[in-house]
Amino acid sequence: MKSILASGLLALLVATPVLAQSPATRDPAQIQAGTYAVDPNHTQVGWRVSHMGFSNYAGGFSDVSGTLELQPKNPAAAKLSIKIPVASVTTTSAKLTDELKGDQWLDAAKFPDMTFVSTKVTPEGKDKAKVTGNLTLHGVTKPVTLDVALVGAGVNPLSKKVTVGFDATGTLKRSEFGVKTYLPLIGDDLHLTIAGAFERQD
Repeated sequence: MKSILASGLLALLVATPVLAQSPATRDPAQIQAGTYAVDPNHTQVGWRVSHMGFSNYAGGFSDVSGTLELQPKNPAAAKLSIKIPVASVTTTSAKLTDELKGDQWLDAAKFPDMTFVSTKVTPEGKDKAKVTGNLTLHGVTKPVTLDVALVGAGVNPLSKKVTVGFDATGTLKRSEFGVKTYLPLIGDDLHLTIAGAFERQD
């Protein structure tokens, strides 16, 4: 019986194609120029806020869309436009998730989207940049700067699409966007983390 199982396992391993250990490069010179679109299935937007000073409570958004214009030889010319459906907000509490969508917090019915449109890209080394843009949330638009780092780029071995990924972080004052519920018990600083994946458009 063990011999049969071993033989079957060996046959499966032989028949299964071996993928490269890592198809991505962190060398910006290897990135293809062009227009990239957000891969919503592999892009995550997280947020974190102080909960009465006892804990850092976190949640997320999904169904992100947008575009990225990349010119690796001139990174300062890059342009980013992102749209996040506010109703996609999630937490580990169904009750709190519903509350956040309501008019005391994000008011998803009245302000359905959060958007970020870049206005300036300042390279910092070969694989990092500060990206400043206009963030619109809760009907208010204000400048926000994101710290962005290249994660990797290359051809996705499964989808066969040219893909590039970045990590971005930034902090905003939610009160400045008109979201003031339970201040100061619930922290004013809203910390954002974005794990962004983009696919090149042919």
